[in-house]
Amino acid sequence: MAVLELAGLRKSFGTTEVLRQIDLSLASGEMLVIVGASGCGKSTLLRMVAGLEAPSAGEIFLDGRDITSVDPSARDIAMVFQNYALYPHMTVFDNMAYGLRIRGLSRDDISRRVGEAAALLGLSELLGRKPRQLSGGQRQRVAMGRAIVREPKLFLFDEPLSNLDATLRVRTRAEIRRLQRRLGVTSLYVTHDQVEAMTLGDRLLVLHQGRPAQLATPMEVFDRPADTYVASFIGAPAMNFLPAVLTDSGTAARLEAGPVLRFVDGRRDGPEGMALTIGVRPEHIRIASDGAPLRIDLVEPLGSETLVHGRLAPPGEAALVVRLAGRAPEGELLMVEFPPAEIHVFDAETGQRFGAI
Repeated sequence: MAVLELAGLRKSFGTTEVLRQIDLSLASGEMLVIVGASGCGKSTLLRMVAGLEAPSAGEIFLDGRDITSVDPSARDIAMVFQNYALYPHMTVFDNMAYGLRIRGLSRDDISRRVGEAAALLGLSELLGRKPRQLSGGQRQRVAMGRAIVREPKLFLFDEPLSNLDATLRVRTRAEIRRLQRRLGVTSLYVTHDQVEAMTLGDRLLVLHQGRPAQLATPMEVFDRPADTYVASFIGAPAMNFLPAVLTDSGTAARLEAGPVLRFVDGRRDGPEGMALTIGVRPEHIRIASDGAPLRIDLVEPLGSETLVHGRLAPPGEAALVVRLAGRAPEGELLMVEFPPAEIHVFDAETGQRFGAI
């Protein structure tokens, strides 16, 4: 187990700045998931930690040792790639043992390490097979086994499940989390999939255009997103955003659609009429006979729940998605309300959470 520290890390390609001022510390045995949209810089950050890209500025420390300029082979880091990167002409055993042979370990040590990792991953019966004889999930486990046998200080995962089908992805995701907890190896995991991020990470680093948008536990990110980007990225369907203004001496927000929502978590300091964005998740919207009218445009039945897409009545006609348990109601109009305890308040100009995070 090891502690990883990134201090003032930056990366530019020519005049394009890809990563800006990344400062974070991973505790020993922690799994940090880096999540964000394509092009936000998450894989570049992982490659810098691995030594495959040189940072433009900043330093990387592993257990207090500065590894910023250390060769990748000497960093004591193992990486699991998206495309498995297995040697097609080698057996499972040889794929897992290859790195150990390069390091000059004895035959007995190699057999012991590969055997232990294979037993841990359920690969013992597959050691004589070639990659082409394995399923996608089995190939990914071989790739993980190759990393495990090295007994590294740090694991790096670069979107390892993106090539798997949905069912296999769920099963392999659970296997990775159980394995990481059992081994207790400090890990960095990159993904664009928010479900992976929420279920795998002890903490999440949400990147947006190369900058850290929020660093917190998964539920902290979900319950108290730092800005509208984080709020829209984490959660499916995405959070609804409604234009509003500050009113009643900072104790409430008046939606453009009409209703006034009282703040239950304290007064906001701002001028009367300040432009706000009110966020509310689809699952928190309630049906109420005296609520705001929502004209239904589309209904998506999902079995145990239903997604209702619609627009609030004028003047705003704001688009809204509502997640309901069970089947959709009859008719073309739905009366909805927004429980004050479930709303999120953002500054309409900056997008930042308005009030204490």
